[in-house]
Amino acid sequence: MSAVPTSATPTSDEERLRELGYTQELARSMSGFSNFAVSFSIVSILSGCLTLYGFGMTTGGPALITWGWPVVGAMTLCVALAMAEICSAYPTAGGLYYWAAKLSPNPKHGPAWSWFTGWFNFIGQVAVTAGVDFGAAFFTNAFLEMQWGFAATPAHTVMIFAVLLVVHGLLNTRGVKLVALLNTVSVWWHVVGVAVIVGALALLPSHHASASFVFTKFVNETGFHNSAYVALLGLLLAQYTLTGYDASAHMTEETQDAARSGPKGIVNSVLVSLVAGWILLLGITFAIQDYDGALGSKTGVPPAQIFLDAIGPTGAKLLLLIVIGAQFFCGMASVTANSRMIYAFSRDGALPGSRIWHRINPRTQTPTAAVWLATGGAFLLGAQDLWNATAYAAVTSVSVIGLYLAYVIPVYLRLRQGDSFERGPWHLGRWSKVIGSVAVGWTVLITVLFMLPTVSPITALSFNYTPVAIGAVLGFAGVWWLVSARHWFTGPKVQNLSPAPESSELETR
Repeated sequence: MSAVPTSATPTSDEERLRELGYTQELARSMSGFSNFAVSFSIVSILSGCLTLYGFGMTTGGPALITWGWPVVGAMTLCVALAMAEICSAYPTAGGLYYWAAKLSPNPKHGPAWSWFTGWFNFIGQVAVTAGVDFGAAFFTNAFLEMQWGFAATPAHTVMIFAVLLVVHGLLNTRGVKLVALLNTVSVWWHVVGVAVIVGALALLPSHHASASFVFTKFVNETGFHNSAYVALLGLLLAQYTLTGYDASAHMTEETQDAARSGPKGIVNSVLVSLVAGWILLLGITFAIQDYDGALGSKTGVPPAQIFLDAIGPTGAKLLLLIVIGAQFFCGMASVTANSRMIYAFSRDGALPGSRIWHRINPRTQTPTAAVWLATGGAFLLGAQDLWNATAYAAVTSVSVIGLYLAYVIPVYLRLRQGDSFERGPWHLGRWSKVIGSVAVGWTVLITVLFMLPTVSPITALSFNYTPVAIGAVLGFAGVWWLVSARHWFTGPKVQNLSPAPESSELETR
């Protein structure tokens, strides 16, 4: 590996990274805003909210779409706050699995906590990438159908999905500066885009739905008769959207003032998304003209039909382009975060073929091989839509469960440490225990909830395969741990580095 030019003395970020056991390999060129922008782009209210809007229409309807968002948002904010406190103490690209190793109350058990946290994070990240780009493919296909009659079929959607993944892979191999620039554009695209969409839907339709419809109308098209159960299922729309903010932790080795910028990126991405997302959902729900017509739209995308009914074909196409652009930025950021997690996990030898996935491109200082593993894994998950119409819902559930289990394991371990936890410069003070306990309880609830059936009657095609996917990953990781990894995986491979030299450049390994 070639040397990385630095100032005469290493920065405090580089010194802290060395204290945590690593040398500076990645280019540390991201600002605090750029760090926030990555997480905000992955949360992407214009992606998650609209991609699962049709699911929300059948699983609780307007009432759950409207009220589920703030409820889930408040719980998610607790998870984000608890994670942010740990991120400040350990600002490394490994993020969650590194935290789990360091926070284990028994050092002997640290590798096991780290191993399973990392694998949950890995499958969750890959599933998020698949879900985001598949949602973008849905909306792109809807636009092509409206504009040129390109039928919204599973084969066409998967083809568009593959193209998007390749483009995102190529962009992510060009270097972090390009990624940071595009993520900055993404923030403003989302903010302005929400304003344009809500403004158009508020001002242009000839009439709007009533407040009673938006805030109290309950719809159940699942086949189940228990309204409470259906209402709980409807929370998936909001919970799927509010994921991916761990990206700020994975980018800390590329961020300036990481111990503060990383935590702020995590929390602010959730806060801004919470406010803007609710405004977006209210704007779309008030604009519904024909509920059944939107659900049965030939575009295959209910929000596209809502746009058509509300403001006509020309305006609808323009709004769709705004959404597709946001989803494109979201997918790109998701590949970025996913590849950094793969890079860090491979740096510690925890993935098959780790030597390949840990390689850094000396020209761009990016983990190119990890980028293509992220996109390839996402394609394998999303391509299941060719055989199973409910595959997309399962992918979104896998992403939520995988990520939130990885999120909450370090939080649980931090709670067990109590006052012995060594805080970073950003912390929760006396609220740490309360917020952490809420985060753990909420994660347990949604983990059980999103493994349950979503449609009745339950058949081979309508079955929720989330438990199968999670079980397969857990089983693989568990068997590998028992048979082999427990003998050699010792957790994050810290290097016990000597103090950094005061020279014109900092050598990387």
